[in-house]
Amino acid sequence: MTTYDLIVIGAGPGGYGAAIRAAQLGLKTAVVEKDQPGGVCLNWGCIPSKNLIHQAELFHSLHELEAVGVSVDRSTLDYSAVQANSRKVVKTLTGGVRGLLKKNKVALLKGTARLTDAGEVTLDNGDVLSAKHILVATGSRPMQVPGFECDEDKVLSSTGILALTRLPAELVVLGGGAIGCEFAYVMNAFGVKVTLVEALDHLLPTEDFEVCAVLEACFKRAGIEVLTNTRALSLDRSGEKLQVTLQSADEELVREADKALVVFGRVPNTGDLGLAELGVQLDERGYVNVGDYNQTTAAGIYAIGDITRTPALAHVASAEGEMAVEHMAGHAPRLTGVDAAKVPSAVYCEPQVAGFGLREDEAGERKLKKSVFSYSGAGKSIAVGKPDGLVKILCDAETDEILGAHIVGHNATEIIHELLLAASAELLPEDLCSTIHAHPTLSEAILEAARGINGAPIHA
Repeated sequence: MTTYDLIVIGAGPGGYGAAIRAAQLGLKTAVVEKDQPGGVCLNWGCIPSKNLIHQAELFHSLHELEAVGVSVDRSTLDYSAVQANSRKVVKTLTGGVRGLLKKNKVALLKGTARLTDAGEVTLDNGDVLSAKHILVATGSRPMQVPGFECDEDKVLSSTGILALTRLPAELVVLGGGAIGCEFAYVMNAFGVKVTLVEALDHLLPTEDFEVCAVLEACFKRAGIEVLTNTRALSLDRSGEKLQVTLQSADEELVREADKALVVFGRVPNTGDLGLAELGVQLDERGYVNVGDYNQTTAAGIYAIGDITRTPALAHVASAEGEMAVEHMAGHAPRLTGVDAAKVPSAVYCEPQVAGFGLREDEAGERKLKKSVFSYSGAGKSIAVGKPDGLVKILCDAETDEILGAHIVGHNATEIIHELLLAASAELLPEDLCSTIHAHPTLSEAILEAARGINGAPIHA
């Protein structure tokens, strides 16, 4: 039996980051991973999808060259080369993670792990490991809904669509969350006829409604059929083409497609780990209940990331992993729990969507000050041909405390952090207004939205 101070199960962003931080704090650490380091995010999620989005943006923008007299034959697109490029990026980054683990003297062990006793982990090859602390970071997998099961041939999950080497002519996307919107954008940009279906009243149901209205308008203008308030009733895969039956508010619809992407949500990977047997409390859906530092109800066992009830985002898992190992190592963690109101969301279609904190529809009786500034009022957006978008700031009506901010537009996922830092540091909009912003930049839209809280925008 090999003994460690810490065993991490799962080498995704939360797991490998926690392992490296633990090693920095002097803990002898091992990471057990059944696949490749980097987890779903790096191998079949965040990274390859963002590479596809980047390539889609390049391909879609080729028509802009016509304005300066350059014509490009886009019919020669080889999507297999696009997909191969995304896998090359993954290979580079997984190699980087391996290098970081090795540099920090973290043992990377290949295998499937199960907790078999207090402080004990058994691998599927029979090896038994022991440790004072165990950190479970096993992530999540696509939800399988009866009648809409993914076969990764005609009916795809987010993993299956990333493995495609040929584009379908027609694609139905069931689920208008972040993954659905990102892949709807990618496929549309590469020339696929896309229908995007969302059961609730707007795309990205957890985002601000005004922001989503801009996104929906841009999608429709690009040729994506957007169906909101529409449920998927059935999926017939018996013929050459899929038949997807949908129910809108007032009629039943049928859409044909070569393939369907089903992204109804994700479920935690907590089964067959031996957690409950060791006293780890799980809720009815299999999520692990954790304390302020992600400790579970079983001594010495911690859990982070998608298997807990905090936002299922890679950056949340990373923050939780560092916080957990700092706690177990006896250091004062830089965070005490994850404040969901200070976690940025990020959706990487074009236009991008980002936000944090309170949404206007959540305010209830609370009195707010609201400022909305259009991207088209910032000269940079016009200069680069990206005028669609807005910055929205919500503040307490009496104190001007920044309670939430929401952006849709080019590079929204980058510029949201100025507002997030301001809110975290308890700065007021007037503090942002006293900061000189470079011109021309998209960040000037934030400056103008901050001015608007007290009725003094210059360019509106």
